[in-house]
Amino acid sequence: MTISAQTGSIASGSPRLDALTARGRTFLGSRHAIMAGAMSWVSERHLVSAISNAGGFGVIACGAMPPALLEAEIAATQARTSKPFGVNLITMHPQLMDLIAVCKVAGVTHVVLAGGIPPSPAVAAITDFAKLVAFSPNFALARKLLRSGADALVIEGSEAGGHIGPVSLAVLAQEILPALPDAIIFAAGGIGRGEAIAALVEMGASGVQLGTRFAASAESIAHPAFKKAFVRASARDAVASVQFDPRLPVIPVRALKNGGTEAFMEKQREVAGRLEAGLVALPEAQLEIEHYWAGALRRAVIDGDIEGGSLMAGQSVGMVTAEEPVASIIDSLVLQAESALARHAAPLESALPEPASLESAA
Repeated sequence: MTISAQTGSIASGSPRLDALTARGRTFLGSRHAIMAGAMSWVSERHLVSAISNAGGFGVIACGAMPPALLEAEIAATQARTSKPFGVNLITMHPQLMDLIAVCKVAGVTHVVLAGGIPPSPAVAAITDFAKLVAFSPNFALARKLLRSGADALVIEGSEAGGHIGPVSLAVLAQEILPALPDAIIFAAGGIGRGEAIAALVEMGASGVQLGTRFAASAESIAHPAFKKAFVRASARDAVASVQFDPRLPVIPVRALKNGGTEAFMEKQREVAGRLEAGLVALPEAQLEIEHYWAGALRRAVIDGDIEGGSLMAGQSVGMVTAEEPVASIIDSLVLQAESALARHAAPLESALPEPASLESAA
């Protein structure tokens, strides 16, 4: 394999991985079919451009940004990279259509929609100028999203960080990939090494999405204390939040267990009590919960409050062992994946002892 002197990333020499991810790479327009998960307060201009420049596919996390702020973030990212990148929008954002319009004017090529089934007007508006990627936590929704106009899917398992579905990627991959062989599907959730990438693309994934490995990278603007928490953590430290009241549906969030985890339970109790007393309507109650998470995440990422803030992380956090440059992370993932694929392609006979060895052993 050759290494680019300019970016430090692998420029060529991964033929098996390239062949298996050809559709994904063509769809993204990137050197490698490695998407970056959109992480609020983390996936901004510096990290997104670094990932795209290193051969991956960066994605801006719009989150609760107003249109003007998103416009500025896209422009700043474009100033740092000439490579393709995407923008992640949340379907429940009250200004969703305005944000889509910003993406269109800015020439964004890929829009990733998260947060439930996308409204049809949003799908129509996005597919008019860009490729649409949607999230699916189950097979039924995957089929529905493709029929509704999504160009590609991310199937995200419960091992992921942030908002998660109920099923592991190990199960989702077996259920969805063989059943939708013609779809462009990126696998996500708990991926921390290239060997997992190799297994998933051999199963039929067009590529993968990772977030946790990049959150603690050198180019991430996250607070040093936030990154150190990732380096110290093990997989079992990344736990999913518990729903306090079934009348107040809350999408589980996976994060490192700390004081903020307990504070979230208290927040749910408080909001549920006001909901029961008729002091707040259900939509407002749900939005209040989402705003709580956004604020808690900012305290951890920007302010470094690792005790009271939200340390959203996937179970792959145990594979974050140091603060590394993005290019090094991508290079190692590709090398590991290609090495695993090469081992898989080796003749079975080469792994067996010679008959003479068997006799001598006896």
